[in-house]
Amino acid sequence: METLPLYISLIFVLITLLTVFAFYKAAKQSKVTLFVILSWLIIQMMVSYTGFYTNTQAIPPRSIFFLAPPLLCICILSITSSGKYFLSQLDIKTLTLLHSIRIPVELVLFWLFSYKVIPEVMTFEGRNLDILSGLSAPFIYYFGFVRQQLNRTVLLVWNILCLVLLLNVVIHAILSFPYPFQQFGFDQPNIAVLHFPFVWLPSGVVPLVLLSHIASIRQLLYPINSSTLN
Repeated sequence: METLPLYISLIFVLITLLTVFAFYKAAKQSKVTLFVILSWLIIQMMVSYTGFYTNTQAIPPRSIFFLAPPLLCICILSITSSGKYFLSQLDIKTLTLLHSIRIPVELVLFWLFSYKVIPEVMTFEGRNLDILSGLSAPFIYYFGFVRQQLNRTVLLVWNILCLVLLLNVVIHAILSFPYPFQQFGFDQPNIAVLHFPFVWLPSGVVPLVLLSHIASIRQLLYPINSSTLN
């Protein structure tokens, strides 16, 4: 990681902050939401700086400490009444635009591959087609919410397909960690996300993207009122 150019790290920090800002806007500028997200990112930054995640021989795998808490939080939001209310109040238009951030994320992943800190399978030259979600997001936003030429079913299908693309790259990333269960990238394992700032990808950016899809799908399936797509 010492050979990685500084600009790649700086660009990824900016990507993370833009993702947080977009979700903050979608949450109607909730200061509580912003505080929780930033506090979590700061904790992950501090932990990663200690080298905690680079011990790949520990049991259980230490990556569970940046993967499990966001997933648990998403589950709680999805099943509790207060969590469901929170998801229903998020601005679906902003959530849709948020997915545009997946374009620069994919470019960063390609750079990380070129510097041999993640495997090719995690890039658009491998099995990662998630860049299609980012490229299509502005069009879905424009034709779905500005021109209102896309119906609820189209928006729902788009969110589901993009969710599948996200899960695809997440699974390949997990199976590329240098752990006993590794299945991909044996000659070039996924080690970048064990370091700062790229630990923010699985602990921050991906959970926010995942939550954006879950919130959007929920709103499209159970609309509160007809103004959702206005």
